[in-house]
Amino acid sequence: MIAKYCFTFGPYSVIMAKNLKGEECMSGQQIQILVAMCIYLLLVVAIGIYYMKAANESSDNYFIGGRKLGPWIAAMSAEASDMSGWLLMGLPGVAYWFGLSDAFWTAIGLAAGTYINWLVVAKRLRRYSALAGNAITIPEFLSNRYKENKKVILTIGSLFILVFFAVYAGSCFVTFGKLFSTLFGMRYQTVMIIGAIIVILYTFLGGFLAESATDFLQGVVMIIALCSVLAVGAIAAGGIPAVLNNIKSIPGFFEFFGIAQPLTADGVQQLDAAGKPLFGQAGSYGLLTIISTMSWGLGYFGMPQVLLRFMAISKASELKKSRRIATVWCVISLFAALSIGLIGRSLYPTALLTRSGAENIFITMSTGLLPAFIAGIVMSGILAATMSSADSYLLIASSALSRDIYKGIFKKDANDRQVMIASRVTLLLVSLFGIIIALDENSVIFKVVSFAWAGFGATFGPIMLFSLLWKRTTRAGAVAGMLTGSIMVFVWNMIISKLGGVFAIYELFPAFVLSCAAIVIVSLLTKKPDQAILDEFEAAKTYEC
Repeated sequence: MIAKYCFTFGPYSVIMAKNLKGEECMSGQQIQILVAMCIYLLLVVAIGIYYMKAANESSDNYFIGGRKLGPWIAAMSAEASDMSGWLLMGLPGVAYWFGLSDAFWTAIGLAAGTYINWLVVAKRLRRYSALAGNAITIPEFLSNRYKENKKVILTIGSLFILVFFAVYAGSCFVTFGKLFSTLFGMRYQTVMIIGAIIVILYTFLGGFLAESATDFLQGVVMIIALCSVLAVGAIAAGGIPAVLNNIKSIPGFFEFFGIAQPLTADGVQQLDAAGKPLFGQAGSYGLLTIISTMSWGLGYFGMPQVLLRFMAISKASELKKSRRIATVWCVISLFAALSIGLIGRSLYPTALLTRSGAENIFITMSTGLLPAFIAGIVMSGILAATMSSADSYLLIASSALSRDIYKGIFKKDANDRQVMIASRVTLLLVSLFGIIIALDENSVIFKVVSFAWAGFGATFGPIMLFSLLWKRTTRAGAVAGMLTGSIMVFVWNMIISKLGGVFAIYELFPAFVLSCAAIVIVSLLTKKPDQAILDEFEAAKTYEC
């Protein structure tokens, strides 16, 4: 006989079982969830094996898929690789804890950034990157754009990508480990390493094509998971009117220009005598805060994992279709994630009493409201979000070292086989670094992801826009912009923001603005670009590809 019992991991309960000897074992519910998630993991590995032959044909195929992506895969893989586990855990957690405003304005910024990036940057970058030496990485494109002899832009860009994407990958491994350890009581370090190995395996074998195909699948799984949990959650809460009546009673919770203030002691939200969570007077959510929150959208212009999909699509003419697909996916996913947080506060008002615990509302609703096997499929949505980001980070980081630094600087005569070997060695080394970071489950948190997002956005975003849209931009201006953006992210985050008041703004916004200013000022103060660069800029506007 097996006796079931309930115990708690973190902020929510999991059904476990004991056998006759009193030993802990998995319940039938847990086994069904685990089986569904393992099926998903086997599927993504199979995709990596399927694309292995094509990936090995050339470094172009391995790094950018030979520029053969269709509009659906380009769009879905771009969005899936970008959003990561933050979409299913971070954004619902923000809505659960603070209410509508913070999550809403973040979502608005991200949706607007997605659309504008596809509209303004995508087609121009596809044409220009093909014309400028058929570049297949972002640092390589920027270096070719300015006809560098001394590879300053290439070096700065590659090193920045290498370091921060290793950290990004580590954060994804943490999410994988926490999910399995929480759901099944497994040892965190063991399952984290297993998850990392799975991502490494299909990325190592199948390269960009495998990554993009799995990201497409993962994008589908993510949106199905979000919409499913949203639907069952709304029904369980008694419908939308019941949810609204509940959350409107919380000061500032359902306001666009106000924000809820949970009353906490030692980081834990307090309860009244009746067991209801306590909130203080609503805080204000003013224009400066809105600008700060919406500035998340600026990051898209500098995200290598998104920009690379623009370069990889088979035809520039197909980008219009991709833009529509990506925008619709993004809007639906963001709306669903935000709504899950609001509904979750109505359904489970006292289940998640810490700021970090609030990020588990998606898991709590999935396991509490869905049949076990279906919950396992939905949990695969978190795996999908995590893996779709981790594989992109690993591949881009490996390309930065092997293609841009190894071949671009140290061994310019390296053949395709040597670049491929260097890439796979680098991928393993970056993965190892990410695993070391992730060994401590508290070492990489969403705050780090937020900081890295700002770093990429401010370093690559302005120079990407100016490189594509302003022909007067000089190499010196480009270098000044990249250095200003990256340095100001650190300075603003660690020093200036501590002053509070108007300075307590997300570091991406001021760093982005100052980077733009540096590009313009230095470009105007230095000699205009050579005629060959100007001619290529004009040719890229109509280049057929």
